[in-house]
Amino acid sequence: MVAMYTIAGRQIGSHWLAMATLASIGGLSSLALGGGSAAKKTQGPPINAQSPDEESFIKDFLAKAEQDGKKEGNNVDSTKKDAGR
Repeated sequence: MVAMYTIAGRQIGSHWLAMATLASIGGLSSLALGGGSAAKKTQGPPINAQSPDEESFIKDFLAKAEQDGKKEGNNVDSTKKDAGR
């Protein structure tokens, strides 16, 4: 037989309490560790251009440099002093 507990005036079996406990722990942990939405690309510092042409040149240059870095597979961390050695 199953052990019965009286909760809010009703008889509830111990197996139902165990399943509810496991489900709530699983649900809460998946919410806490879910990771949320995908991280968006971080925006760099503002571009202080003096003309629209200069601003478009800087944006195009950065986009081209980013494409070149992806194409070459350059994964060198520039913050390290001995990068590439």
